[in-house]
Amino acid sequence: MDRYGDTLERLTPPQGFSGKLNSVLQDVSKAKGLPNRCYVDAGAFAEEERALFREGWAGVGFAHQVPEPGDVFPINFLGAPLLLSRDSAGTVRLFENVCRHRGMILVEEPRKIEGAIRCPYHSWCYGLDGRLVATPHVGGPGRNIHPDVDRGALGLIEVPSEVWMGVVFANLSGDAAPFREAHADLIARWAEFDQPLYHGGPESSFTLDVRCNWKLAVENYCESYHLPWVHPGLNSYSRLEDHYNIVEYGRYSGQGTLVYRPQLSEDGRRFGDFPNLSQKWDQGAEYVTLFPNVMFGVHRDHSYAILLDPQNVGHTIERVEIFYAAPASLSEGMRDLRVRNAEMWREVFEEDVFVVEGMQRGRGAPRFDGGKFSPAMDAPTHVFHHWAASRLNGGSR
Repeated sequence: MDRYGDTLERLTPPQGFSGKLNSVLQDVSKAKGLPNRCYVDAGAFAEEERALFREGWAGVGFAHQVPEPGDVFPINFLGAPLLLSRDSAGTVRLFENVCRHRGMILVEEPRKIEGAIRCPYHSWCYGLDGRLVATPHVGGPGRNIHPDVDRGALGLIEVPSEVWMGVVFANLSGDAAPFREAHADLIARWAEFDQPLYHGGPESSFTLDVRCNWKLAVENYCESYHLPWVHPGLNSYSRLEDHYNIVEYGRYSGQGTLVYRPQLSEDGRRFGDFPNLSQKWDQGAEYVTLFPNVMFGVHRDHSYAILLDPQNVGHTIERVEIFYAAPASLSEGMRDLRVRNAEMWREVFEEDVFVVEGMQRGRGAPRFDGGKFSPAMDAPTHVFHHWAASRLNGGSR
């Protein structure tokens, strides 16, 4: 058993949640949080995988992982083998990373494809667009076609995907509404940031390996209530009273600040801003989780995305990528600022680790009933609990 799940994981079959989470679906003033089972039970984790991840849109990767045509990047997300690729036209696409012949994994490591994607088992070959282009000896030695093997019907299975704010979102079930329809509200809210993003390079990418259920990372990120005690440095200039709640039942929630003041350089250098931003963003910034598993931060000069990659019921990997508004921010002369910016965010996110890991251990308390929400301070977290409970309870997906 994975070492992160050995004390909390309960190896029980899925029991279903239909009708059992009604206490979570109350008004925030009366609601309880999700029960312990949602954080420690392997059966509950399996049900979440279906209802919260596969049936809607989940973040699975980043577009900059395939920067050039011909690049491919294998992804294992909740056990699903996926292949991120950039085709010859420069379009980012997502396929199931298996050969249509016998289900062999096609690509094991990120690489550049020269020619075709070749299965290492029987050498069936696929184009970057997923078409099956070669089936050597399929009709017998020296015969590369067979009347019962229709190449046109045996291309790679493409997974519906969309790139937004640098993140590759996937609908693993294939039957969700289009991404930009499903998440139209947040896309409209942040329409000013729907511009080209420039990834900051190796110094702008890091991961955190956390011993907690993925939902606890979302819950903590949604609210600013904990700032004075967990982030005293951040709270010294972006105080609790400078923040506001973002409460949008159904898709996303989070918090914003009115006093974003980047001070990374003593010599006056700073990152370039997104063009044509409204005055709101001169000193404002917002931090939102797009359910289920992508946490965004937007500022006038950079954004970031944190992709939560659940490993099991008590183990989560947080993949953090930082993007900049202006190409000039990627220059060598700005590298020290990019490093300092990444270090600042890493410090903030690492300060949260003891909290989410402590809450995970707390979910082993037999009589803990999900907790009480502060209607004034915890509304964004309740939005997330309400969304998850609604879907697990059999609500509209």
